[in-house]
Amino acid sequence: MAHPLHHAESSARKFGGVPSDYQAVHDWFDASKEHLALFTHRALRHHAQGLFEAERVFGLTLTNSAGREIPVRWIGEQHVREDCQGRIPSMADWLRRIQPEPWMANGHIDRHFGDEPCGDPRVAWASEVAAGRTVLGLKDWMAARATQTTQGA
Repeated sequence: MAHPLHHAESSARKFGGVPSDYQAVHDWFDASKEHLALFTHRALRHHAQGLFEAERVFGLTLTNSAGREIPVRWIGEQHVREDCQGRIPSMADWLRRIQPEPWMANGHIDRHFGDEPCGDPRVAWASEVAAGRTVLGLKDWMAARATQTTQGA
C-alpha cells in the first residue's frame, strides 16, 4: 500500500460502506509522511501502541455509511498489516532499530566514578536500550535501577 486512499478502499471492501468512511483513520496513520516520505515514517504509529492511540483519537468504533459499527482498532490493524507484511510490530520493534547518535543522548557525558548515572540519566538508559539490555522506558528503568541500588546496599 502506498497511499491512505488505497487503505480506505481496502477497508470499504472488508467492512462495507465507502472509502470516505475510513479515510480519516488511514490519513492519521500516514500523517508522519509529511515529515519523512520514506517507509521509516511508520515507526511513529504503525505498531500496537499506535492502534490504541488511534482509539483515543477516533473513539472505540465508527459507524460506516452502511450503518455498521466498526472497531477503530480493526481498521488500524488492517492498515498496519497491509504496510508491515502481515504483522503488527510493537513500538519496541521499531525503536530497537534506531541507530543511536551522540546528539540523541544530549551530546555529552559528565565525568564521574561509580555505577550510578550522573547528570542526564538518559545517556546510560539509551546505551542499555541500544545494547538490548533493557526494553524499559526511562522512568521504569530509573525505578528499577533505584531498586537495584537499594537492594545492593
